[in-house]
Amino acid sequence: MQTSTSPQTQFRTVAGVRIRYADSGGSPEPTILLTSPWPESVYAFTPIWPLLAEHARLFAIDLPGFGASERRDELLSPRAMGEFLAELIAEADLGRPHVVAPDVGTSAALFAAAGHPERIASVIVGTGGAAVPIQLGEPLRSWVLDPDLDKYRKMDPRAIVNVAIDTIAGGVPDDVRADYLACYDGDRFVESMRYVRAYPEELPELAELLPQITMPVTIINGRHDRVVPPANAEFLDERLPNSRVVLIDGGHFIWEEAPAQYAAIVLDSVAP
Repeated sequence: MQTSTSPQTQFRTVAGVRIRYADSGGSPEPTILLTSPWPESVYAFTPIWPLLAEHARLFAIDLPGFGASERRDELLSPRAMGEFLAELIAEADLGRPHVVAPDVGTSAALFAAAGHPERIASVIVGTGGAAVPIQLGEPLRSWVLDPDLDKYRKMDPRAIVNVAIDTIAGGVPDDVRADYLACYDGDRFVESMRYVRAYPEELPELAELLPQITMPVTIINGRHDRVVPPANAEFLDERLPNSRVVLIDGGHFIWEEAPAQYAAIVLDSVAP
């Protein structure tokens, strides 16, 4: 099978949910499963795709309720999403992949690693809420803790996404921005907030499980990330028995701001 040098998306149904995914093809060893950041999509991995595809089979997904994948309210929490990831690995016949799960995927991947270690070779996470008590910058902190979700329904989701994307050093291609905007139009953005609003209940549960995760975990964070500060990476590193933290000189969206460095860290993490 030939490999693709950029994400070529299609749809499939996993666990009864229609998801958008991209499969680079190529040799199945190693296989890297990538989960979409928020408020982005699988196209966030466009800059690192050719760098990784030279060395691994890539299988990237928009998590349910994010990107262009179907939403199921019962999956919009880290623990439930972790179970979905474990089921995806089995249904998509991914073997025992390395899971690259930045941003909202961080907590889901770690729940999956704790509950199904036999299905995952290693985890590469970071830039996702993890610390207890909550240590997040604005506007994410308010999205997590504000008791009133309904007031966010009055906001223009396209404005919210544009403001987030405008913080990416160097910007993103127009077609990628258009995809991000389309993915969270209407009520898509406000409904996706339900996932991070589960943090106060579920991050303490995850913290209790971290010492049980013995597989290698690499935590990549932007040194200057104001939305999810490095304290979250440090929190994980202090509790995981087989982990390391790598800080990149950048903000929140480091897979797009520093793709060569990000990809190099991933490849080093999955090397035999």
